[in-house]
Amino acid sequence: MAQSLLEKLEIVKIRFTEVQEQITDPAVIADMKRFVKLNKEYRDLEKLSNKYDEYKALLEGLEEAREILADETDRDLREMAKMEIDENEGKVEPMEEEIKLLLIPSDPQDSKNAVVEIRGGAGGDEASIFAGDLYRMYAKYCESKGWKVEVTNSNEGTSGGFKEIVFNVTGDGVYGILKYESGVHRVQRVPQTETQGRVHTSAASVAVLPEADEFDIELRNEDIRRDEYCSSGPGGQSVNTTYSAIRLTHIPSGIVVTCQDQKSKLKNLDKAMAELRTRLYNLEYQKYLDEISAKRKTMVSTGDRSAKIRTYNYPQGRVTDHRINLTLYNLNAIIDGDIQEIIDKLIVEENASRLQESEL
Repeated sequence: MAQSLLEKLEIVKIRFTEVQEQITDPAVIADMKRFVKLNKEYRDLEKLSNKYDEYKALLEGLEEAREILADETDRDLREMAKMEIDENEGKVEPMEEEIKLLLIPSDPQDSKNAVVEIRGGAGGDEASIFAGDLYRMYAKYCESKGWKVEVTNSNEGTSGGFKEIVFNVTGDGVYGILKYESGVHRVQRVPQTETQGRVHTSAASVAVLPEADEFDIELRNEDIRRDEYCSSGPGGQSVNTTYSAIRLTHIPSGIVVTCQDQKSKLKNLDKAMAELRTRLYNLEYQKYLDEISAKRKTMVSTGDRSAKIRTYNYPQGRVTDHRINLTLYNLNAIIDGDIQEIIDKLIVEENASRLQESEL
């Protein structure tokens, strides 16, 4: 096991050194698309390279300690060697499992920022209110992670919340964490509009997309129709008086995006273009998700965004994630943004599936 892992890690180390040299080459720096790609590879390989150094040092230290224990007659040295073996032997297997996981190619999109879209589903006004609750849950979670949230488009419900809200999340490895939230979220509670105290079931869908980089998609101006119109909703004096809202239609695909949250037409245009790139990019990315969704149950949500993934039951204070049969009785904390425990358990489950796949 140790020798096999070392051989694989030595290949990684060689490639890491090559990439390290290439990203300082002026010719590479001048080719921005290649430079961005190599920088991404460098960051990924750096983790494995550091782990290789740590693993190799651990094995060499243990080997040296065993030699001392076998050959040395000095009592104190033998005692020190025994202590080192006792202290470090238990570290080998967990580190090997960590390395095996790192060696499995991860989703190349995990390091990207994300575009999140929440839509109220079945349930009318209550579904819109629930969509608003989900938005606040994610906004608070993102705040706790130090991520930046920017709303690009929203359509408020008649009784509160949102019929639809789209927002960008910027930070370190955002998509790799938020991707587990894609799917249908269901709520069971007494709606504000219910007069007889009956529990209703409503739903909202969440779609989390990896944000396309500028170099991922090439947009041609002749393929885009641009419409400008007055913003609606919050925005002060400029609302309904200034043509600052932007609607872009990608003619070949029929994809339409809108952005109206900024008073500046140029800012709305920039955000709309970024979202259009993301949606086009995700047409291809969805094929990849479809391939893996059947293999990993934690990825069903991103492979099939119509899948029911979670239920929030207010009368019982219960949240159930149906993908891994996880039930927690801290609904108030979860709806207030404390969703890390759920995401951690989903990550563990997916990692276990990835390891199993790699050993087949």
